[in-house]
Amino acid sequence: MAKVFDYITEELQKFIAAQHLFFVGSAPLSSTGHVNLSPKGLESFRILAPNRVGYLDVTGSGNETSAHLLENGRITFMFCAFQEPPCILRLYGQGQTILPDSPAWNSLYSLFSPIPGTRQIIVADIERVQTSCGFGVPLYKYQGQRETLVNWADKKGEAGIKEYHQQKNFVSIDGLLTPLSEVHH
Repeated sequence: MAKVFDYITEELQKFIAAQHLFFVGSAPLSSTGHVNLSPKGLESFRILAPNRVGYLDVTGSGNETSAHLLENGRITFMFCAFQEPPCILRLYGQGQTILPDSPAWNSLYSLFSPIPGTRQIIVADIERVQTSCGFGVPLYKYQGQRETLVNWADKKGEAGIKEYHQQKNFVSIDGLLTPLSEVHH
């Protein structure tokens, strides 16, 4: 049975803190555009206020979420319990991308543990908080975070990461510009 909340309650904040994985969903306005769904880890999610959240976004093969946020702001986060008790939590909101040259960067970045290859911070104001049963989610045992992305970013170095951003992170798969492209043009 789904329950809707006006904000992220203390109990739901504890649930979020216990999860090692979350999913981010976004979509362009175009009906032919691609819906994006990305798994995230590395303990990168933070609750900034009962209706505001953020995560440290690490360089990846694409930058769809950021492009979608620039176009329309819509974002959904999903957390699901892979251990007992079962629960699915969705946070629906309006998001924005905070780049390292933004005035808000330092105060936000200080809330996170540094991760090599950090690209931006995604912040969202949450309009709807909803739980559902999660009875259909399988049980999994957490073994740890992968180090592959962190090691890749360390090996690339800062100049290599910037070059990668230019090659892979300026435009979405649907041709939408990302905030990273605006900084460099």
